[in-house]
Amino acid sequence: MLVVGGGYAGFYTAWKLEKHLRKGEAEVTIVDPLPYMTYQPFLPEVAAGEIEARHAIVGLRRHLKKTRVITAKVTGIDHANRTATLTPETGEPWQESYDQIVVTAGAVSRTFPIPGIADNAIGLKTIEEAVAIRDRILSNFDRAANLPAGPERDRLLTVVVVGGGFAGIEVFAETRALASSLLKDYPMLTFDDTHFHLVEAMGRIMPEVSLKTSEWVLKDLAKRGASVHLDTQVTGAVDGNVELSTGETIPTDLIIWTAGVMANPTVVRGSDLPVEERGRIRTRADLRVGSPDEIVEGAWAAGDVAAVPDLTGGGVGGYCVPNAQHAVRQAKLLARNVIAVLRDEVPREYYHKNLGAVAGLGLYNGVFQSGKIALKGFIAWCAHRGYHGLAMPSWERKWRVIGDWWHNFWLNRDNVSLQAVQHPRYVFEEFAARPRPAAPEKSAAPAIDPKSVKAEKTGAAPAVSGAAAAGPKDAEKPAPAAKKAPAKKKAAASS
Repeated sequence: MLVVGGGYAGFYTAWKLEKHLRKGEAEVTIVDPLPYMTYQPFLPEVAAGEIEARHAIVGLRRHLKKTRVITAKVTGIDHANRTATLTPETGEPWQESYDQIVVTAGAVSRTFPIPGIADNAIGLKTIEEAVAIRDRILSNFDRAANLPAGPERDRLLTVVVVGGGFAGIEVFAETRALASSLLKDYPMLTFDDTHFHLVEAMGRIMPEVSLKTSEWVLKDLAKRGASVHLDTQVTGAVDGNVELSTGETIPTDLIIWTAGVMANPTVVRGSDLPVEERGRIRTRADLRVGSPDEIVEGAWAAGDVAAVPDLTGGGVGGYCVPNAQHAVRQAKLLARNVIAVLRDEVPREYYHKNLGAVAGLGLYNGVFQSGKIALKGFIAWCAHRGYHGLAMPSWERKWRVIGDWWHNFWLNRDNVSLQAVQHPRYVFEEFAARPRPAAPEKSAAPAIDPKSVKAEKTGAAPAVSGAAAAGPKDAEKPAPAAKKAPAKKKAAASS
């Protein structure tokens, strides 16, 4: 079995296959360009310095003991011949054969061709992005503290988040809380010097919760000095100047893009599996690739890369929304269904009614919505940490995350930027001894005129040719022909 992608769905599929497969029943291989799974609900807390970055990821090799782990990209799937093209970072691509393929390649940030976004914005889909956001905020505070009040300091202390979904609201609220907590260490800066803007194209935020709950979140953010721009689009971001459809321009040094995701295009476009209109792999309710009337034998899909029918009727467009709640549960069922097919049993259909939505809005503040029940503030924040603390795979990871929360409760955040780690050799390069440049070659000595040497021996002045030897009146006259010197006689000494 070949599992394509090591995110939520891929990791949990391989994890459960290890648990339920009989010895020698099948061999499992998982392929991902990264050697770890990222628990994405923790990314906003990583960006705010509440969780150590390495504790929000799960190492594939450490936790998948019976699975063959390959660190590479899947750049092609030829299911007709049951082969996949694997492209490592170093070395040549090769063809990997399989009997069953599980496509769980996840999603990437979806952007639009807005000038400056590709060059200046950063997403929030990877642990590296979360760390970079945290370090940028901390470094900008250090730089702003050395500047007088003015446009440059305002730019460094301005954060713009694009997208008002759960990811955007969480990172917006968490980084706002981080900035507020930093002010006690920077007496030269005030709360009014920091500026946080959220831009949302719709007329509301957080469509996963009720309108009443989303309005409460807006009011709560406004109390903390946040500026929310609804029914507004970003039209440009050249040189960090965020231009809005309202005509306003916001200079900033940090643009966080959370305005939607799309199925991994590298895997989807490089495969011969059926794809629906939104670019996801067409998947049946039993998680086999295909349509209700047709099955692609030996192919399975789950998670954000798959268009899985939502049998509860609550999904957008009739499909499950791309979130961690569905990805984890689909993966667990997928593993059981693959084993069922291997054993000539009937696979089950995926049916999961949304349990609700929970979001952290900074320390001791959150929101929870389940049906008509809505919790806000400290109770919701406890529910948020309790749910995700238990959902983190393996007790080893759970204890590390809980340990971070415990230490921060007593010791506060560890607010030190490690932005220089992105260029770790800068000190070594600055002071490293280098070979001296080669000395320039000396020019060859000019040829010696025999007449000049003879003149020096006899005491005569050296001959000067051309107009340089002539006076002003003689410069225009042609030089007289040189007379031939008489030869010396050997017998001259006898007289």
